[in-house]
Amino acid sequence: GKWMLEAPRWRAGFAAATVDLDRTSRLRAENTTWRNDAEEYLADHTPSTMVVVPEHVFSTEHARSALRYPVPGNGSFFLPDPTPRPSRRELFFEDILEALTLGIGDYYEKNKVFRKIGVALSGGRDSLLTLLIAHRYASRINPENPGEILYAFTMPSRYSSSETRTAAETIAKDLGIPLETVPINEAYERELAAVEAMLAPGEQVTELTKQNIQARIRGQRMWNWSNSSGGLFLQTGNMSEKAVGYTTVGGDLEGALGVLANVPKTVVMALLDYLLEKTGHEGIRLVLARPAGPELAPDQQGEAELMPFPVLDACFHLFGAEKLLPQEVEVVLAEMFPQYPAEQIRAWVEKFTRLFLGSIYKWVQAPVSLHIGNLDLDRERALQLPVVQDREWAAREE
Repeated sequence: GKWMLEAPRWRAGFAAATVDLDRTSRLRAENTTWRNDAEEYLADHTPSTMVVVPEHVFSTEHARSALRYPVPGNGSFFLPDPTPRPSRRELFFEDILEALTLGIGDYYEKNKVFRKIGVALSGGRDSLLTLLIAHRYASRINPENPGEILYAFTMPSRYSSSETRTAAETIAKDLGIPLETVPINEAYERELAAVEAMLAPGEQVTELTKQNIQARIRGQRMWNWSNSSGGLFLQTGNMSEKAVGYTTVGGDLEGALGVLANVPKTVVMALLDYLLEKTGHEGIRLVLARPAGPELAPDQQGEAELMPFPVLDACFHLFGAEKLLPQEVEVVLAEMFPQYPAEQIRAWVEKFTRLFLGSIYKWVQAPVSLHIGNLDLDRERALQLPVVQDREWAAREE
C-alpha cells in the first residue's frame, strides 16, 4: 500500500486526502496473485451489486475535474522526501507532552467550571514539569498572555533553599506568568503548637509529622485559592514516588487533577532534560542543577531516602506490571544494575515491597488523573489491589 495521509496527533479537527480508486483497481489487476485470487473467489460467489448513482445526484465527471492529482511535495516520484524526521527520542517525549497537554485542556474546558489554572511550585522537578505542561496549554488558548490563565505559587518554609526560590522566580519569568510567594513559617509554628497540645504526656511530634505539616498547609492553601478563584488546582506528584507513599495525604497528594500521576520519575527527569534542550529556559537548568528532594527537612534528598530512581522504577515495573515475586525482582535487578552489590539490591527490593504494599491506602485517595500508559495506580482502572496487604502474601510462590 501507499501511505496517503498522516493527521496531526493530539489536535481536534479533521484531515482529508484524495484517493484514486481507479489506480487501486488497476494495480490489483496487474498483480497476478491478487487477480487469480479474485477470479477464484468470483467463480464461487455472486459478485457484489454495483450501485449506479444518477448524474443529477452526483456527477462523476464534474467531481473528477475538481480534484487535483496528488503531486509529491519533493518534486520526485522516486526519491524519498528530504524533510528531516524527528528522532524516536523526540517523538517519544513529544507524544507524552502532547497527550498530557490535551488532558489538561479537555479537563479544564469540558468541566465548564474553571476560570484559571494554578500550580504550587516547590522548586522541584515534578511541580516544574507540571507547570511547563500547563503552560503549553495556556499558550495555545491565549498565546498573547498565558499568564491570564495560568498562575504559580510558592510557599517557602525555613527549609526552602534560596536556590529553589530563585528557580521558581526564574521559570515564572521565563514563561511570562505571575508568581505569588506566600511563606508558611507562621502557619507552621501555629499548627505545630496545636499538635503538641493534642498529644498525651510523654508523646512528641515526630520528625515525619513536622514534614507533613508543611505539605498540608500548602495543600490547604491551594484548595482555598481554588475555591475562591474558580481555579483548577493541579496535583503534581509522579507515579513512582506515589507508589511507595513518598507523598503526604492532605498535602502534596491534594489537587483536582493529577497531571503526572501516570508518569514514572525517570521519565519526569528525562522530559525536563528534553525541554531544557528545546527551550533553553534558565529556570529548568536551575532546578536540574540540584538533587531531587522535597525540602521538608534539612538536606533532604529523594534518592537518599528511597533508592536511586532507575532502581525504583525498575522495581515498580517488575513487581507492579510483571507481577514478579520479590526474589525474582532481585535477580532481574542484579543483571540490570551490576554496579550495586547483591546485599544492597536485596535491601532495596525489601524496602520497595514494604513501602508499596503499605502505601495503597494513600494512593487510592489520590485525585483523578491523566492516563498515558498501561501500568497505573488507579485502583479502579489497573492494579485493583486490596487496601489491606501483607508482605507475606507477595512472597508466596503459590
